[in-house]
Amino acid sequence: MISLTSPVETRAHRWPAGAKLAALCAATMLLFASNDLRFHFAAFACCLLLYALPGRLFFRTGLRRLAVLWPFFVLILVWHVATGDVQAGVVITLRMVTAVGLANLVTMTTRLSDMIGVVRWLTAPLRRIGINTQGIELGIALVVRFTPVLAQKGQLLAMAWRARALKRVGWQIVTPFATLAIDDAERVAEALRARGGL
Repeated sequence: MISLTSPVETRAHRWPAGAKLAALCAATMLLFASNDLRFHFAAFACCLLLYALPGRLFFRTGLRRLAVLWPFFVLILVWHVATGDVQAGVVITLRMVTAVGLANLVTMTTRLSDMIGVVRWLTAPLRRIGINTQGIELGIALVVRFTPVLAQKGQLLAMAWRARALKRVGWQIVTPFATLAIDDAERVAEALRARGGL
């Protein structure tokens, strides 16, 4: 899940979070159960249609969130072209973009508090036997919230590299990006401790 709730109101915003997450799990299992190239093209087309139905703004916003995945697509395709298994590379790429695209749709149309409510309901049996599940709920909330933030910081880092260097952006930004992520994690941890932690 790489996005936050969309500002564009859609019908899916009013659907129960549990139903959307269950549908996402079922769709992901179907995607991984098939290696048929035609099935994956059809699934990708359906995913694009779901993005297009709420309108142009929603479509553009959703696809912009998925743009962070293009280096992975290129890497997978290049590897499979080099190994002579182009069809498998296309299937894996389509499967990945469709699965992440559907997950992105769920987060764009579901409030974070509703998703945490589903997790709280699912972990209720653990609380009955004395296990504190607040850490799980908080962890999921932090992942969903900070993934797009880190992606945006990565894009800013790449832009800063391009402004100062003639070479293309490469592995050299991995260390500063990791430093940014660790710095953010430390600040969040300090903020949590200041507020009493869990």
